Amino acid sequence: QAHAKVWHLYNDHFRPTQRGKVSIALSSHWIKPQHMTEKNIKECQKSLDFVLGWFAKPVFIDGDYPESMRSNLSSLLPEFSEAEKKYIKGTADFFALSFGATLSFQLLDSHMKFQQLESISLRQLLYWISSEYNNPQIFIVENSWFVSGSTKRDDAKYIYYLKKFIMETLKAIRYDGVNVFGYTVWSLLDGFEWHRGYSIRRGLFYVDFQSHDKKLMPKSSVLFYQKLIEKNGFPPLPENQPIEGIFPCGFAWGIVDNYVQVDTTPAQFLDSNVYVWDVHQTKKLIKVDGVFTSKRKRHCVDFAAIRLQISLLQEMHVTHFHFSLKWSLILPLGNLSLINHTLVHYYQCFASELLRVNITPVVALWQPMAENQELPVSLAKYGAWENPETVQAFAEYAKFCFTSLGEYVKFWITMNEPSVKNLTYTAGHNLLKAHAKAWHLYDKEFRRSQKGKISIALQADWVEPACPFSRNDQEVADRILEFDIGWLAEPIFGNGDYPQVMRAWLRRRNSVDLYNFHLPYFSEDEKKLIQGSFDFFALSHYTTTLVGWEKEDALKYDHYLEVQMINDITWLHSPNRAAVVPWGLRKLLKWVKSKYGDVPIYVMANGVDDDQNMVHDKLRVYYIQNYINEALKAYTLDNVNLQGYFVYSFNDKTAPKYGLYSYVANQYEPKPSMKHYREIIDNNGFPGPETPELLCPEEIASCPECHFFRTRKSLLAFISFIFVAFIVTIFFITYYSKRVERRYK
Repeated sequence: QAHAKVWHLYNDHFRPTQRGKVSIALSSHWIKPQHMTEKNIKECQKSLDFVLGWFAKPVFIDGDYPESMRSNLSSLLPEFSEAEKKYIKGTADFFALSFGATLSFQLLDSHMKFQQLESISLRQLLYWISSEYNNPQIFIVENSWFVSGSTKRDDAKYIYYLKKFIMETLKAIRYDGVNVFGYTVWSLLDGFEWHRGYSIRRGLFYVDFQSHDKKLMPKSSVLFYQKLIEKNGFPPLPENQPIEGIFPCGFAWGIVDNYVQVDTTPAQFLDSNVYVWDVHQTKKLIKVDGVFTSKRKRHCVDFAAIRLQISLLQEMHVTHFHFSLKWSLILPLGNLSLINHTLVHYYQCFASELLRVNITPVVALWQPMAENQELPVSLAKYGAWENPETVQAFAEYAKFCFTSLGEYVKFWITMNEPSVKNLTYTAGHNLLKAHAKAWHLYDKEFRRSQKGKISIALQADWVEPACPFSRNDQEVADRILEFDIGWLAEPIFGNGDYPQVMRAWLRRRNSVDLYNFHLPYFSEDEKKLIQGSFDFFALSHYTTTLVGWEKEDALKYDHYLEVQMINDITWLHSPNRAAVVPWGLRKLLKWVKSKYGDVPIYVMANGVDDDQNMVHDKLRVYYIQNYINEALKAYTLDNVNLQGYFVYSFNDKTAPKYGLYSYVANQYEPKPSMKHYREIIDNNGFPGPETPELLCPEEIASCPECHFFRTRKSLLAFISFIFVAFIVTIFFITYYSKRVERRYK
């Protein structure tokens, strides 16, 4: 009633001359149902009625309280007279909303939630207000998030929540037709936050409460908000717009499967037993004891599983297929004393069949998996990569693979995605030496005859400073890149030793910590062995991470590297919470080029999880389209020597939720993402009307038919014998028939 009196006072006596507006500012939260049932939805409506509708409905609708309040509170709620209702109704020139400053984010009385879930969705609240109160003009008079009281001026968490709220406001205007005409950040400067005291900060300006003069210092959020106001929102950035163009001739379009599906079940043709078919009684085959046929050699056609996998790959139109061998199964004892010849033969057949259909096999010797890191048990048991003997064992294993499979494989990966998160410094040290030994072994003994190439594949997700205006955050991002990628890359592609940033940081940590983080040293001979042991730079890339130096969330803070992991909640995320940030791939490729020169680069794996129950994997379609387009920008605009791109992964059977083929009831079905990827492959990128035609020379190296006969010499000899015998027989028949004719004449 007090508000209504003031509104009428202004309306009657001041509006004609001052021409202003008057309203009441109402705080609210947003609530969502625990389960999408009618009862829970009604409880959500009740929650909003009790908090916002209590004041909004009398002012904006009919001058009376919400019906849910009346029925629940009965005599506790005062009654308005009809005159009072008429006097209160319509006493607002706009809807003034406060969201986040007081009621939201776990500050609401729990009884007001009615056992439902509180949410920070400003967009949904704006839409509800628009629908509930006849589409009023809305002015957001207070909106904010908060950071820890210990956070100083690089308030990245505040920035990304501010970004989220303003983006949701823009979406409400653009997509939902909500009439929002203003937005106000809470608050200008840090202050006393009621019952939370000085434990949190909300200000755009930092205040040191311990100082005498309480000087105001702008935070990173000030710069963010200032630039946002200058741009009046989020206009599309030119560098994020898709481009048209195509990749070079011979570009490798690939797909990844962690491991090929090995099925060495013997074919019926290899069974030397003799059977009788009991057609009258059991209708089954009965083995005849003591009777055997002659055994024959195994052939690749005996492995039925290969044909299905090859046909699926052909359907995709890929030129390369990347998979890893299983060291633990090929050499179960970790040495050549026991060899799984059946498995080796299977790999030989698989690779030869790939070549037959013009698909290049890309084979990794080792890929770490959960159990024993995919090492032979005898090696895993005695220290794994911590043990220097594993280095020599890997070299022997590599030599065996080059000898057994080198006829078919010309594209080798020594180690595929060694996880630096799970590696000790000693293990990483030995792993680098093992890679270098394998590379030099191939270079000296096999390259000339097999004419292949070999390198290591590193996982390389991009790291971005959380505050783009913060020098401290940039230093943290640079440090993480060196620890995540440079640790294994710098010795091989750089100067033969670990990054200087790593050594300096660990020296600093060792001087203040109880622990001794020892990063081993290479001898000069080892540096020479490791440096330059590559033919190309292979990397796997999946997502981008934001990092900052200000400690905000203890659960996401790495004390060892003094880094705070931060999430931009406006980014698109997969069901597994992987951020979809296509521009991160382009930045990574530019970073590799700037650090290691014009080295040939292959993106050996790039993919995202999606909801396995959805028929249309729209997220993966979007992911593939935009990540490949960023790769094209790196190639065309940044002159990165990009040679190939591989999608992860082949199918859901071996990589659930990541596959381009679903696997249900023993059946493979192509997803829309597979068809979209195939279209990009067929176009060799994203050609436009003005894209010049690319004339690629004919490939003469690959000859599947020649390879077919090369690998089946005995068959060729037999066919040749039959052909010669046939010609000789025809000759003799013709010759003697003519002699007989002469004799009778």
